[in-house]
Amino acid sequence: MNQSDLIARFHSRYACAAAFVARAPGRVNLIGEHTDYNEGFVLPMAIDRDVTIVGAPRQDRIVRLYSADFDQESTFSLDAITPEPAAPWSNYMRGVAAMLQNDGLALRGFDGVVSGDVPIASGLSSSAATEMATVMAFCAASGQSIDRVRAAQLSQRAENQFVGVNCGIMDQFISSLGRAGHALLIDCRSLGYELAPLPAGVTVLVVDTTAPRTLAGSAYNQRRRECEEGARLLGARSLRDVSVQEFERRRDVLPDVVARRCAHVIHENQRVLDAVAALRRNDLSAFGALMNQSHDSLRDLYEVSSAELDAVVDIARGEAGVHGARMTGAGFGGCAIALVDDDAAAALADRIAVEYPRRTGRAPNIYPCAASDGANWTAV
Repeated sequence: MNQSDLIARFHSRYACAAAFVARAPGRVNLIGEHTDYNEGFVLPMAIDRDVTIVGAPRQDRIVRLYSADFDQESTFSLDAITPEPAAPWSNYMRGVAAMLQNDGLALRGFDGVVSGDVPIASGLSSSAATEMATVMAFCAASGQSIDRVRAAQLSQRAENQFVGVNCGIMDQFISSLGRAGHALLIDCRSLGYELAPLPAGVTVLVVDTTAPRTLAGSAYNQRRRECEEGARLLGARSLRDVSVQEFERRRDVLPDVVARRCAHVIHENQRVLDAVAALRRNDLSAFGALMNQSHDSLRDLYEVSSAELDAVVDIARGEAGVHGARMTGAGFGGCAIALVDDDAAAALADRIAVEYPRRTGRAPNIYPCAASDGANWTAV
């Protein structure tokens, strides 16, 4: 639903004029997988798919929300914020309100209509987009401002503590701080960040495998334990502190499985830094090669890929104009991405749409994406 339609929907539902439009994007991670909880580096970009809230402030402390996507209203008081099992989409917004207030922001109620085109449960972080759009809506309604890093931290806290999902900081961080035409290098230890320019003339094609991620939770926890064991045996606070050279010199002190997990993370951290350097010199060939290496490592060493993810990557790598392809996200389903020349993107999408179902029996969802700006709000 476009912005003008949402404004019209707000007016018809609440019989008053909208005062603000708040939005925040989803994201895709270009490289740097399973490095975040090892205090390493990631390189996501905000995508041109958003969650949008059209709203107007109220004179009281009631927040009244209508989801156009779920055709459901949910109302709560800022003086008594509790989860709502009957409207789980609203819990991301309730949690943000609770954390903003806990951090000392004086909030005001508002009426809002919510809609988004970030696909839900696809690995493109519709939850972080919802949280960051909510931060912007409360800033607009309450006349408040907030530091962008703090906004990301409080949104992550809302998801961890209120919703109950133990996510890292990357999703909220890039939704808050993204910039059109750029990826964002994030240091997951210090939360330092810097923009990295994406070359013109290329599309990030995101392919949702539509495969259920049945092993993702248990495998994720097991991988974390293996990384922690590797860091302990190497005498490091985290794998972030182990260089490629040191690891290769000492890897024989590790059990085989632990060594393979550590090899992925330690080399992946270096790949992220090398990828940023490639972007800065506009070297798409080098960047694509690093994407390919990342996928192969996730498949063979970290063992979190799947037949469906491998199929997308294999198809993409065989097409003209593709610089690189890899799975993105935690794995065992979710999405793969390909960096492809603009003039070859449609042909690649068509090829995947035909070949992927033939190989897997599943129909993919395909989203051509460009790097977009992070969260903001504007007056209507």
